[in-house]
Amino acid sequence: MEFRPLGRTDLKVSSLCLGTMTWGEQNDQTDAFAQIDQAKAAGINFLDTAEMYPVPPRRETYATTEHYIGNYFKTRGGRSDWVLATKIAGPGNGISHIRDGRLKFNRAHIRSALDESLRRLQTDWIDLYQLHWPERSTNFFGQLGYRHQEDDFTPLEETLEALDDEVRAGRIRHIGLSNETPWGLMKFLQLAEARGWPRAVSIQNPYNLLNRSFEVGLAEISIREQCGLLAYSPLAFGMLSGKYEDGARPANARLTLFQRFARYNNAQARAACSGYIAVARKHGLDPAQMALAYVTAQPFVTSNIIGATTVEQLESNINSSKLKLSSEVLSEIESIHTKHPNPAP
Repeated sequence: MEFRPLGRTDLKVSSLCLGTMTWGEQNDQTDAFAQIDQAKAAGINFLDTAEMYPVPPRRETYATTEHYIGNYFKTRGGRSDWVLATKIAGPGNGISHIRDGRLKFNRAHIRSALDESLRRLQTDWIDLYQLHWPERSTNFFGQLGYRHQEDDFTPLEETLEALDDEVRAGRIRHIGLSNETPWGLMKFLQLAEARGWPRAVSIQNPYNLLNRSFEVGLAEISIREQCGLLAYSPLAFGMLSGKYEDGARPANARLTLFQRFARYNNAQARAACSGYIAVARKHGLDPAQMALAYVTAQPFVTSNIIGATTVEQLESNINSSKLKLSSEVLSEIESIHTKHPNPAP
């Protein structure tokens, strides 16, 4: 397993990160424990969760994922073996069960959310505490175009100062952003450097063969500012694995269970998927492993967040770390991208 610096810190994280958003919905605690053990045995030291998980978010399952992880540390130990990341939720539809739905990144909400995450995770510190998505109105979650709206969001200065207090208290080691824009990332970095507040060490945004929009405005920032991408949805909700080809809907698969997840399932995305899957099969590669290997190899990626609902899927995803794509495969991938650029942002 390859290890990479987390921003400008002294932490080294595995190039694959274990994602957990199915735990508590598609996976029970026994599954979660088995996946953590399996990832650890493969050399993964990076674990990512969120207060909102599992997804889709529901009042009945709220924060179950963090509870599972905390129970793992309580029963198995080894907390210090992991770089543990979690996230504070921002405002949005469908999450009125979190802090009465009036979510802010102000001092009071950061303190409350962190208190609860620490309690559920049964730990004294979070290695990487992330803002799950911007509090302000901007383009994320599949929106490419920006339409300006004047809205009342917590000043970034207040957010950073509150996070600084938690870092100084030792409850957070480092901070990160998620679903953020180029303006947002640079503004957070600028304020941190000007005021001596914590500097974002990572940005967790979607990145996969169907959505390479990160390359347009954020990739250069990630490299030049040493604030690398933690790539989520690297398989586009499983679309790039090939299991949904020709309209297939395998039992218990994510898109079979939850029809609300249509982000990667439009006609252009399906056409691009078929092309990428054909390239993989032409070269004797597993389509999912090819898609994952592509993401992991990008110079702006710190870690690729993999998720699975079975140990077999997880093993296959982990094995993608051993795959180096040939120049011929990469050329054919670029050819498809030219025909179908970012069909599912």
